[in-house]
Amino acid sequence: METVNQVRLASLPAHEFLHCMAVARECDRREGLLLRQNKGWFQVSGAGHEATAAAGYALTVADYIFPYYRDRALALVRGVTVRELALAYFAKAESSSGGRQMPGHYSDSSRNIFSAATPTASQCLPAAGAAWGFKLDGSGRVALVTVGDAATRQGEFYEALALAIQEKLPIVFVIEDNRYGISTPTHSMFPYRLNILSPERMRRVNGRDPFEVFAAADAAVLQAREGEGPTVLWCDIDRLASHTSSDDQRLYRNSEELEMETARDPISVFSERLIGSGLLNRKDWKRQLEAISLEVDQEYRRAIEDLDPLPHEVTKHVFCDTPASIDPLPFQISSPASIVSAVNETLDYAFTHLPQCLMYGEDIADPKGGVFGLSKGLSTKHPSQVFNAPLAEATIIGAGIGLAAIGRKPIMEVQFIDFMAPAFNQLSNQATTLRWRSAGDWNCGMVIMAPYGAYLPGGSLWHSESNEGLWAHVHGLQIAIPSTPEDAAGMLWTAIQSKDPTLFLLPKHIFRIRKPIGQALCAVPFGVAAIRQQGDDVTIVSWGNGIELAEQAADRFAAANPPVSIEIVDIRTVCPCDYGSVACSVAKTGRLVVVQEDARTTGFGQSIISEIVGKTESFYTLLSPPQLVARTDTPIPFNPILEYAALPSLDDVCAAIELTLRE
Repeated sequence: METVNQVRLASLPAHEFLHCMAVARECDRREGLLLRQNKGWFQVSGAGHEATAAAGYALTVADYIFPYYRDRALALVRGVTVRELALAYFAKAESSSGGRQMPGHYSDSSRNIFSAATPTASQCLPAAGAAWGFKLDGSGRVALVTVGDAATRQGEFYEALALAIQEKLPIVFVIEDNRYGISTPTHSMFPYRLNILSPERMRRVNGRDPFEVFAAADAAVLQAREGEGPTVLWCDIDRLASHTSSDDQRLYRNSEELEMETARDPISVFSERLIGSGLLNRKDWKRQLEAISLEVDQEYRRAIEDLDPLPHEVTKHVFCDTPASIDPLPFQISSPASIVSAVNETLDYAFTHLPQCLMYGEDIADPKGGVFGLSKGLSTKHPSQVFNAPLAEATIIGAGIGLAAIGRKPIMEVQFIDFMAPAFNQLSNQATTLRWRSAGDWNCGMVIMAPYGAYLPGGSLWHSESNEGLWAHVHGLQIAIPSTPEDAAGMLWTAIQSKDPTLFLLPKHIFRIRKPIGQALCAVPFGVAAIRQQGDDVTIVSWGNGIELAEQAADRFAAANPPVSIEIVDIRTVCPCDYGSVACSVAKTGRLVVVQEDARTTGFGQSIISEIVGKTESFYTLLSPPQLVARTDTPIPFNPILEYAALPSLDDVCAAIELTLRE
């Protein structure tokens, strides 16, 4: 193996890499000068981290990089230009994020550089998900993910490493250990120094030596390609600048320490090594540095004159611009059907006809087939597409992000929506921002399927919540809630085709009710409400379990003397919401009641009412104040008496209707 490594070591282009290191440092220096001239807003430096970028030479162009914000040199190795770095610094319209991200957040799908996000270690699980996809498709590709030493205390780093070891994934973790998390020394906190993690897959590397970094990375990548699983490269380096431009490390680091680190600057040491070995001429190197300084100066001067992003484009790329299809479904579900059976049959068709589609969740494989049987029989029929996940929601969602990023169609199941909290970081900071923060360059077309809601006694607060108002605040997330088997099939099919992340919530109280199914079902476009019942006197707007209450109330008032005609609007998708259909119905009836299972305060029903009363054209159609029927602002209790006391009831809905009629 030593001979093989020596041969492969020769492929590190020393002069080219030294040039990349010097360019990265000069860009750091230039940005620091510009910031002091009030030309720019923020800078994060990679000074001292440059030599770890030698790991990039162990990869092919087909491999993927999941970087963090100090990897300027790695971005240059991958082909990012000085101009692109300058555009990112000034947050220009043509930058990789369209001005949405801070500088240092590298992204380029054409170069397989996954969009960096600020939350530390959040890139690790998507990297593991991508590596899993590489293993499944047998492509031989490898994922390389970089992370700072302080970030190794994030739980998602451990989850990613556990998944990689469990599945022997083709992934290499590079820990850039500069011994600080902003101002906090990490020596007593770093997991490898604490002997928390096994040394079997870890190799300690002098991260200041490009040759040593390359040799270690080359061996790790080769091991990954051969199916031997992950390696962690622990790279000792120095942070030669403050944490960011908002920090001053002289306040918490003594001058002796800073001087010692400056003396082992990887660029100075590497260039002197090449000069001493006769591979580099000192005068040529000086001229090269002068040329780099001139090039960087010119590119940053050009970039500052480039176009800034336009204010009206701030909402662009939150969602894909492609409208959902209303074409007939390519399959027919059985009749009668329930929401559960409709979902199962839709998934079966997807796995049969879409080889890139897969499902991942806790207990979803046979014989269990999911706690509610949503995937019953599917792992038996499609063993290469349906997989049990560990009890780790962040892993489920994070892996889905990486799978979606490389072109897979992941359907990730969370057993109950109540258990989504551990995955909130991946959902809100990675999945839903990916398209927007990369200016449309990356997609995250994944489906997150979760049973939700109450009205099933004994669930308690961790099996009965709805909280769609919370998820609606996560920008970039589609939220679909079917209330019929037909919609379950049609909306799930739309979600599978979508390029955006979709939270597919299944109301447990009604999802086993069997109903006859008509012929020629269609895909259900998101943002298009359904009129479940025509009426003239009062509009009830609801979704999910609330539709049952609305129908029961409509029946009661239809039998009243005199009868009251109720129109029921099922919005079907919370995001996007079809406010237009609600306004049209209210224009006809003049009265509005919104029924939601979610809690009152900041529930989505308040948004619907706000939309109606906040616009002149709909406000003046109202004959009485809109009413909101909602859960009390409490969690769902375990005792059924308390549960139903908290939830909206039929009497609550009827009382709200009567109130609108009296006004």
